[in-house]
Amino acid sequence: MCPAGSLPALKTAVDHGADCVYLGLRDATNARNFAGLNFDEAAIAAGVRYAHERGRKVFMALNTYPRALRSDVWRAGLDKAVQLGIDAVILADPGLMRYAADRHPQLRLHLSVQGSATNYEAINFYREQFGVARAVLPRVLSLAQVQQLIEKTPVDIEVFGFGSLCVMVEGRCALSVYATGEGPNTHGVCSPPKAVRWQETPAGRESRLNGVLIDRYAPGEKAGYPTLCKGRFDVGEDEGYYAIEEPTSLNTLEILPQLMKMGVRAIKIEGRQRSPAYVGQVTQVWRAAIDHCAANAHRYSPKTEWMARLDQVAEGQQHTLGAYHRPWK
Repeated sequence: MCPAGSLPALKTAVDHGADCVYLGLRDATNARNFAGLNFDEAAIAAGVRYAHERGRKVFMALNTYPRALRSDVWRAGLDKAVQLGIDAVILADPGLMRYAADRHPQLRLHLSVQGSATNYEAINFYREQFGVARAVLPRVLSLAQVQQLIEKTPVDIEVFGFGSLCVMVEGRCALSVYATGEGPNTHGVCSPPKAVRWQETPAGRESRLNGVLIDRYAPGEKAGYPTLCKGRFDVGEDEGYYAIEEPTSLNTLEILPQLMKMGVRAIKIEGRQRSPAYVGQVTQVWRAAIDHCAANAHRYSPKTEWMARLDQVAEGQQHTLGAYHRPWK
């Protein structure tokens, strides 16, 4: 399940082995609402045609929460998905799910990670009320918790396999709202670009979010996009570090056999904001790994080459198993 922030990225994902590609519209209905990203109707139609001709599927993320005075925009987006032949929509808002179930009962519904469902009771509720067929789990559950959940729900489970991490339970983070008044749940973006400022100072290059100092970089040091969760802060005397979360990417290649054995139905790659080159490289590695694991699960181990290629495009050029692996538990 691979990301597409543009039509070239969609085609690259399909060409490199993606089974499914997910995309969003150019508005606040999706949680990656950045300028220069996402699709208009013509690009969606072209992308759906390209994917379907090659036996692949296209999903649309309508995974933000409609605002009271503009809910028609979200409903129109869902109607548009049906008209354009989208294979499934990825939703978070129960009101939009009710609209979808009533107006388009044939449309396949997936529960977005922004729906913040971390237990089987929540997932089964969405199935019973709206017919949700798949749920994307937040990146805060251990492997044991994922397995227990799968055993108690008939809903297909999708988990994140590679890409940027979120230290919060997705759908519940208010850090961007705290600093800027806008967040991914309602405006489709964490750290909106209009609130981002860069400044050269005698102490180094500073990044700020609506005036809040996020980080300060030494000469020649790589600078990341400023988000509160991945900033460096003074938390003690003369000590500044990544107090909330370090810049690193989730990479679950080494636990792929366990994920497949417990019944995970899809591996999601994060990165609609990333380039087609990123999409192609990550998709190619994961296609090879999944095929190898499916054919030789008992002899599977991630190849050094795969890990090296993924580290090249990982945040901070490093990876982690995140919450899946908790040695202290």
